Amino acid sequence: MPLLPIVVGSILGALAIAMIFFIVYLNRPAPAAPTVAGIPCDQLEHTQVHYHAAVQIIYHGTPTNIRDNTGIQTDSAGNVSCYYWLHVHGGEKNVIHIESPASQTFTLGQFFDVANAWSTTNGHDPMKLDATHVATFTLGPQDKMVIYIDLGDGKGATVYTGDPRAIVLKQHEVITIEITPPDVKPPPAFTFPAQT
Repeated sequence: MPLLPIVVGSILGALAIAMIFFIVYLNRPAPAAPTVAGIPCDQLEHTQVHYHAAVQIIYHGTPTNIRDNTGIQTDSAGNVSCYYWLHVHGGEKNVIHIESPASQTFTLGQFFDVANAWSTTNGHDPMKLDATHVATFTLGPQDKMVIYIDLGDGKGATVYTGDPRAIVLKQHEVITIEITPPDVKPPPAFTFPAQT
């Protein structure tokens, strides 16, 4: 039995398999969006951990909304390519969906980092949260940031004096960030949609 055709055939077969793997590797989909603040953007929404918190922003007495679909990346045709584990659906104003594959602690700072990355990637204004910024607003010299947290435990909204970025997101927690004056006391009530 001639050995040369078997060797040549084996080499050609191995090259064909290697070429197929190389073509598949080159044509694999690119990541939809970068990981931000430890939060990846996954192709599917997770149901292992799924709860909701809300953030209200009041600028000089006027409530404003977080942009619909913050944290939900779409392609040029408008199809969803991925969901950050912290995102806002259109039609559920200011409700942060926390959806991850495992139980872990998430903060308001991480949400704003995701919102800022998503916003600037999609051609919108930056959405920062720091000592001089709240979402798209920059605090002026006369402005003051006042934060309230309502844990939904019947005690109502209480003033929070720590770093707003460190606020841990909890089920049905309502975080109100006011840029004063005027100070809206108490902050407006928030009602979660029925399905959340």
